[in-house]
Amino acid sequence: MIQITPQMRILMCVDPVDFRKGIDGLAAVCTSLTLDPFSGYLFVFRGRSGTSLRILAYDSQGFWLCQKRLSKGRFRFWPKADEPLHPLAAHELQALLWNKEPGKAPIWRPLK
Repeated sequence: MIQITPQMRILMCVDPVDFRKGIDGLAAVCTSLTLDPFSGYLFVFRGRSGTSLRILAYDSQGFWLCQKRLSKGRFRFWPKADEPLHPLAAHELQALLWNKEPGKAPIWRPLK
């Protein structure tokens, strides 16, 4: 199981990706962006329709591929294509998975 922690390094691929690709195809997309898919980053991809997200992660034993598909609507937030990759913090990924805008997500704070 993947646990998202504040220490995780998360990169979001800005361009939509063909979701017929599986683990190997998405790892090839990472390589084409001059990134190592074995680096420990979480890579977040969006489908062309904007209704699905996929997360590719390597945990030193193998790859994880997670998908979230909305039953209604599309993901509202996605960065502009100024750069091919957009870094995310863990709390921003959590907001994105709940279809909220990551920039408006509250920063994690310790419990009292």
